[in-house]
Amino acid sequence: MAFKIKSSSREPMSEINVTPFVDVMLVLLIIFMVTAPLLTVGVQVDLPESSADSLPEEQEPLTLTINSKGEIFIQESKVEYDKIIAKILAVSKNRTDTRIYVRGDKTINYGRVLEIMGMLSGSGFTKVALISEPYKER
Repeated sequence: MAFKIKSSSREPMSEINVTPFVDVMLVLLIIFMVTAPLLTVGVQVDLPESSADSLPEEQEPLTLTINSKGEIFIQESKVEYDKIIAKILAVSKNRTDTRIYVRGDKTINYGRVLEIMGMLSGSGFTKVALISEPYKER
């Protein structure tokens, strides 16, 4: 006696095929891993370390960077020394209460950084701050 098992092709499939979902997630993971290092904005400088707490941020600050060659950048665009104030005023829409972060490479002269910070303060900018790396225990 042979038993015949009756299977209907009209019944809904009760299993979920997760293979396409896993494929999409792996592709997204690879995309994020490749693009994450590219998201760091700014000019590459070697910042000094400090144990001070970080400042709270209410709005996007302007960043003025001085690299190891002494070149000055506002955000990512290179600026001549005598055009710093005009460029910052243009970018900040003449608002002197704009927060400005000064990033100076640790190999450049400290006096150069102070000179630029003094020039910013003398031009009426009230929120000028230095940026440093968090202190690492050795």
